[in-house]
Amino acid sequence: MPAACDSVLEDIEDIVSAEDSKPHDRQFVRKNVFPKVRKRNSQKNIQTDDDPPSDSIIPGAQKIWVRTWGCSHNNSDGEYMAGQLAAYGYKITDNSAEADLWLLNSCTVKNPAEDHFRNSIKKAQEGKKKVVLAGCVPQAQPRQDYLKGLSIIGVQQIDRVVEVVEETIKGHSVRLLGQKKDNGKRLGGARLDLPKIRKNPLIEIISVNTGCLNACTYCKTKHARGDLASYPIEELVDRAKQSFQEGVCEIWLTSEDTGAYGRDIGTDLPTLLWKLVEAIPEGAMLRLGMTNPPYILEHLEEMAKILNHPRVYAFLHIPVQSASDSVLMDMKREYCVADFKQVVDFLKEKVPGITIATDIICGFPGETDEDFQETMKLVEQYRFPSLFINQFYPRPGTPAAKMHQVPAAVKKQRTKDLSQLFHSYNPYDHKVGERQRVLVTEESFDSNYYVAHNPFYEQVLVPKDPLLMGKMVEVTIYEAGKHFMKGQPVSDARVYTASITRPLAKGEVSGLTEEFRHARQNGTNWKAQPSAEIPVKTPLSSWMALQLPWQQKGGGLKILSVSLALLAVIVMFYYGGMKTEL
Repeated sequence: MPAACDSVLEDIEDIVSAEDSKPHDRQFVRKNVFPKVRKRNSQKNIQTDDDPPSDSIIPGAQKIWVRTWGCSHNNSDGEYMAGQLAAYGYKITDNSAEADLWLLNSCTVKNPAEDHFRNSIKKAQEGKKKVVLAGCVPQAQPRQDYLKGLSIIGVQQIDRVVEVVEETIKGHSVRLLGQKKDNGKRLGGARLDLPKIRKNPLIEIISVNTGCLNACTYCKTKHARGDLASYPIEELVDRAKQSFQEGVCEIWLTSEDTGAYGRDIGTDLPTLLWKLVEAIPEGAMLRLGMTNPPYILEHLEEMAKILNHPRVYAFLHIPVQSASDSVLMDMKREYCVADFKQVVDFLKEKVPGITIATDIICGFPGETDEDFQETMKLVEQYRFPSLFINQFYPRPGTPAAKMHQVPAAVKKQRTKDLSQLFHSYNPYDHKVGERQRVLVTEESFDSNYYVAHNPFYEQVLVPKDPLLMGKMVEVTIYEAGKHFMKGQPVSDARVYTASITRPLAKGEVSGLTEEFRHARQNGTNWKAQPSAEIPVKTPLSSWMALQLPWQQKGGGLKILSVSLALLAVIVMFYYGGMKTEL
């Protein structure tokens, strides 16, 4: 068997496609087809320890390092991929040096994120690591030079990561970039009940939909995630219930635009949220994801009621990007500054104490000094406690990249000026002395405190007492900083155990069926089995499909070089025979 497969397939179904030459055409070009003879190694074909033959490698025994950049949606995808790999038998490691394969899950929002991704690929190759690429960068631009010859798993194909990793470890290059569809309708993505390794066993990230309805001129993510595709309400509620049964006490809803949820399937965000609220146990909390102003405007009354619910954080991330209507028009944001202000003003009135987070882009093409000053005034007016400031980076392939650019020095200065304004006020000073209810879910970066959040999703640091982790407690605020408060637990306060069952251990796989758990405990591995269904476009009836417990029938892939060689031989002899008969 060859050590590697020379051809790179978008998917197994693409071996024979509409773009391929027809049998009649191949008959007349056959005289130009020559079999490729592989040269033998001068040292009597002796295999070295560093490069074993692919048929001697046993998939499922290797160590894999998973690195994710970007948003909550991307982090959820990374958790799902790690879970499936671990369930199959691979060991997920935090040590990149000891890993046999690096799974790099990318973000395409800004140039620096892609630069880190590209540098990691180079580092992996220098360290002779196997590499599988995932996320929005390869999905949006799979033909970039630095991605050539590397395996890619598309953002809607994460349920097939085991197959791609297995073939990559064998030395093959595999690319799965297709969309999930049901009767021709695009789905939200891979199933929500896949195995997962949560980065934090107490927090479940649920993607309610993928893609969006906008066409922002600066956005590269749209190229990867596409148009809006929502998951059904019942699937999302089932996922939430499953998470609580596994000890989760906080759920984050995420997507490219949470506010647009359901528009493609005849429902809406408030309808989903009311159903989810019914499933949240006492002491657990729900955090909403980012929503653009146009889609929240229609549901302000209902959203205010939901954000006032005791088990929903009074927090909403609403990106404004600029306070200039002309800039917003060039961005194709589909709202004006007055719309944004209407949403914020209404929610601040109806949901006392609500936290509004927002994003601003500094130096978008065509932004004048006057435009930027409008943005400064908006921040001065609302004094957002959470503000994500981004210097504009032109992303390749976007309309904004072709616009007249603001000089780099100007962009840098505007970013600095806005940052100085943001750091000139302290949003939490007036809360010192307050008694607050907080949910403890994390450890601080410096490992000196536990991190909790109050009902407004404001960060509160509490003493590092293991008895507090995963609990809802009352604290007294004794100190405030720019991005946090510090609280001391009140001795006479009631402590709620938010989780309805013991949380999974860190690194433990969630979502495994009892059948699968039993198989793993007894040392049984789920390996390749014959598939009852053959891919529609596949000309061979002998494909072997990898059948994993969480995969749909017929979703398997086995791109084996021996099968490709067999296909080539069959085609050559078949059409060669036809030519002889003629």
